[in-house]
Amino acid sequence: MCAKWYLGTGAQNDVVINTSIHLARNIRTYPFPARLSLPEKLKVNAVIKNAADTMDEYSFNHYEMKTLSQSEVVSLAERHLVSPEFASSRDGRALLLTEDEAVSIMLNEEDHIRLQVMYAGFALDDAYRTARSIDRELSGKLDFAFDDKLGYLTQDPTALGTGMKASVVLHLPALVSTSQITKLITTVSKLGLSLRGSYGEGAAAKGDMFRLSNTITLGISEKAAIENLKSIALQIAAQERTAREELFKAPVTEDRIYRAYGVLKYARLIDTNEFMELMSLVRLGAVKGIINMDCAQIEALMIHMQPATISLSVDRPLDRIERDKLRAMMVRRALKD
Repeated sequence: MCAKWYLGTGAQNDVVINTSIHLARNIRTYPFPARLSLPEKLKVNAVIKNAADTMDEYSFNHYEMKTLSQSEVVSLAERHLVSPEFASSRDGRALLLTEDEAVSIMLNEEDHIRLQVMYAGFALDDAYRTARSIDRELSGKLDFAFDDKLGYLTQDPTALGTGMKASVVLHLPALVSTSQITKLITTVSKLGLSLRGSYGEGAAAKGDMFRLSNTITLGISEKAAIENLKSIALQIAAQERTAREELFKAPVTEDRIYRAYGVLKYARLIDTNEFMELMSLVRLGAVKGIINMDCAQIEALMIHMQPATISLSVDRPLDRIERDKLRAMMVRRALKD
């Protein structure tokens, strides 16, 4: 597990794009971030960085968020390495990130520590083992706020208990196309899970990508939460595969896929939303075997063609038209026979 999640594939990759485990932790001797002054936040950052620097198995790059450009910060969010909320305010915040981007630790987001482990494909058990290993090592160096009845104490009361959010990102074009997704969102909410667009809370499901996450952290163990998520994710993946079989019975599906591929291959201007919509169809065709593309290549394109990330590729600000023109050119090159 050393490749960046968007440069590789994992188990169940026809439907499951990536897996992540988040753990929220706070140091007992400091107030929650919302009540910390800037000098106090910087002190907390230094304490956590020093603890992380002494870890045996992990080496972290350290970024003070205020030293990064707006494009660099937004690109981190586009790559799902930080939350959109974390990217929205940089004062007193820092990021610890492994070279392979599998492990990121946001400092002074909603909590002092927001640890994330992300792997490609369906890898809940592996991601959890890594997160727990890092958590245990940090807890031996830092005094985490913990209550015998409430569990880990967090700034957001809804995260009390395990402080853990486990997620899988699912590609669900057939369930969207057959209008089953709305009912599914309602159903999983009754099972202690949420299903929403993968680009942050309240975000639209660009490219038919949905994030399935646990919502209950109190009164349930981490392992029980993961097992519940695992079971529901596998059921949704099975539903998506069944819906795909039905979808491909209609000739129009294959036609839509080839049309999408044609537009991507020859367009001279393409915006983010259109790109994600068309690439979702191409990914569906690639999984079916009618488009000769590797899913890892598609995942990489979906990340690299996001607005801030594409601007970073030329190291200068781009207006919308310049960005759409560059995106079209880069996609044409990627799809060149």
